[in-house]
Formats: sequence, structure tokens, C-alpha cells
Amino acid sequence: MATGVAPAPLPHVKVRGGGIGFTKSVDFAKVLSVPGALRTASSRGRALVVWSSSTESDTMELEPASEGSPLLVPRQKYCESIHQTRRRKTRTVMVGNVALGSDHPMRIQTMTTSDTKDVAKTVEEVMRIADKGADFVRITVQGKKEADACFEIKNTLVQKNYNIPLVADIHFAPTVALRVAECFDKIRVNPGNFADRRAQFEKLEYTEDDYEKELEHIEKVFSPLVEKCKKYGRAMRIGTNHGSLSDRIMSYYGDSPRGMVESALEFARICRNLDFHNFVFSMKASNPVVMVQAYRLLVAEMYNLGWDYPLHLGVTEAGEGEDGRMKSAIGIGTLLMDGLGDTIRVSLTEPPEEEIDPCRRLANLGTQAANLQIGVVPFEEKHRRYFDFQRRSGQLPLQKEVSRKQSFTRSLKRMVPYFLQIALTTG
Repeated sequence: MATGVAPAPLPHVKVRGGGIGFTKSVDFAKVLSVPGALRTASSRGRALVVWSSSTESDTMELEPASEGSPLLVPRQKYCESIHQTRRRKTRTVMVGNVALGSDHPMRIQTMTTSDTKDVAKTVEEVMRIADKGADFVRITVQGKKEADACFEIKNTLVQKNYNIPLVADIHFAPTVALRVAECFDKIRVNPGNFADRRAQFEKLEYTEDDYEKELEHIEKVFSPLVEKCKKYGRAMRIGTNHGSLSDRIMSYYGDSPRGMVESALEFARICRNLDFHNFVFSMKASNPVVMVQAYRLLVAEMYNLGWDYPLHLGVTEAGEGEDGRMKSAIGIGTLLMDGLGDTIRVSLTEPPEEEIDPCRRLANLGTQAANLQIGVVPFEEKHRRYFDFQRRSGQLPLQKEVSRKQSFTRSLKRMVPYFLQIALTTG
């Protein structure tokens, strides 16, 4: 299979913060001057290149999407092996007194459903979850009253000898995050609405200056939380949600896995610039296909960048009963077979303690597959065009026209045995 190297930056591509992106909201960039080794007769000297948002070098290595395809794609590794389950090597992130990462067991977690201001009820719920064997518990913290209640919740649990790490779920409220970071072990921030607003579709076109100004605003709002997490030894989850991307991200990347990844990388770069590395990523979506694509794309970018941060896996709003469990198994299970994931949550519309059993089952299956390195003999795909899908072509069997008389005669012949059987049994 022919491969080669194309110069970067490419036409229609811009470089920002060590990464590559499009100057316009497009899915593909045309490479107008590709080295001869990369040209194919079908592309007439041009090729469509699926872009890579991040690269540590001045070139991008490209290969045809499939044998004879004019579509060239970056060579991107998204797991340790596509033939065997080998757990991706990550750094260790400490969440309270619990270690998270590839050198440790797969951690399982869930989220309370009670009103956080109701301290007694929330404490009772956390205790039930801990007794079921969860490693972490996440609690939503919407405002100042909930943040104040978190101190009571933490103190009450400690008094009852429950030291399970607590995670604060934050949306829209940087000041609340700063407050609760003083007592909880981990802070989850959503890049789509922590500093930006969730997409309102009020401004669909951003200039380069507009984009840079908003990045500066994000850094200004987010940096104090990073510094506080460093001070108190807290962990953080940069958790992108497919349903809550900002206007700025939507305008550049659309409602896509690429937009989800870019949104998270912006926050991760701020953490790294401040020498804070005690964080994990998540790329959640209610559609398992989108979720899997986003995680794989994120990991491919981390391989390019040389990053090794752990992953929190989950499918949002999976539902209840068998449907919710199957939906989560499809998304989470696929990634576990890739060797990806260090902590998981099965999101069900049921009492939170009911999430622990399916969560543990998936974690055990993923761990077993990685330990046994379950897989197949390496092979080269020669038949499926898995990058540039095309509708299957074919012809239906030809059918001869039959007159009404012929049709009636055939039907009558098929019915004769039944008529005979009826006559014999009633005679």
C-alpha cells in the first residue's frame, strides 16, 4: 500500500497551540500539491485528506484509506493493537486515596440522584453505593447552597467511617467549582459550558481573532480552578458531552466527535501549561457510535502528542432495564476490547446502586480480555472500504410476469394436499 508524507500546515489548515485545525468549518482539506508517490490516477494529482488536529512534527504521514482509494488519511494509532486487547498504558491519577490508571484495577463509579441540599438523604445514598462496592461517587453541585452542603456531606460520611472519594459535577459555575474543590476529591468540568455557554446558535461565524479572544477568556476563568486543585491535591475530569458543545466549537467543528475532542484539548493544554497533570478525560454521548468515535479520536491525538492521561468511559442517558444495559455494553464494551478505559460508569435511569452490577460485569470482562490478550491473528483488510463507505450494489432476482389465471392455478395446486387432508379426516 502506497504511503508518503505531506507538508504541514496544508491548504485550509491553520496551526494553533501546537495543533492543526481548519480555518473554516469543513470536514476535509484538499491537498493541491501532493508528492508524486501519493498521487493516484483516480485523484488526478489531488487527494482528499482527513485532517489530524494535533501533530508534534512538521509533516503528516498519509496512506490510502483502502486499496486503490483516492482518500488519503493520517496514520493514526488509537489503541495498542487492533488485533488483540492490550490495555493502553497511562499515568496514575490519584482520586483521594484511590489510584486510577492502567497500573491499577478498573475503577467503577456511579452518581447520586438525591437533592444535594438534602444532606441526610445524599449521605444515605452514598453509603448504599459504597456498600455495593463502588470506588467513587459523583454528586451534582449546581450552586452555592449545594456547595455548602458538600462540606456537611463529606464530614458526615467521615464520621460514619465512609472514606469513599467524592466527585463534584460542575456546570456553568466556576465559582462553585472553586468552593467545592476545598472538600471533594475530584472536580468534573464540562468544557462546553464551564467558561463558554452551551450552544445557542446565536453566532455561527467566528473570526480568528474572535476565537483567540474566547480561548483567552477560557484560560482566565479556568486557571484559578487548576491552581486550586494543585494546592489541595485534587483530581479533575475534563468531561466533554456531545449534547453541550459551545457555539464557538460548533461553528468550527460542528456537532461532531472532532468538536468534542478539540473542546477537551483546549482545557487540557491549560492544565499542562500550569504543570497540572492529575486529570482524566471523558467523551460521552448518548449515541454509542459517536461516543466510540470520539474516544478513539481523542486517544489518537494523545498518541500523537505523547500524552498518557487515563479515560473515564460512559454512555450518557442510556436508559433503563435491558435497553440501558445493552446500550452501555455496546459503547463501553467496544472501547474495553480496544484496551481503552480506566474507570467506567453505566448510566441508568434507576437507583444509582443498581448501576454497580453491570458496571462491575463490564469491568471484569475488559480486565479478563486484556489479561488474556484476547484477539485474532493479524490480517490485512482487503475487502471492506472502512473509511469511505459506499452503498452496497446488486440486483434483485428477476421475476417473470404471471397472468391471473396462471397465478390462480398455481395457488390451487398448492392447496390440493390440504383439501385432501380435510376430506379424509371428515369422511
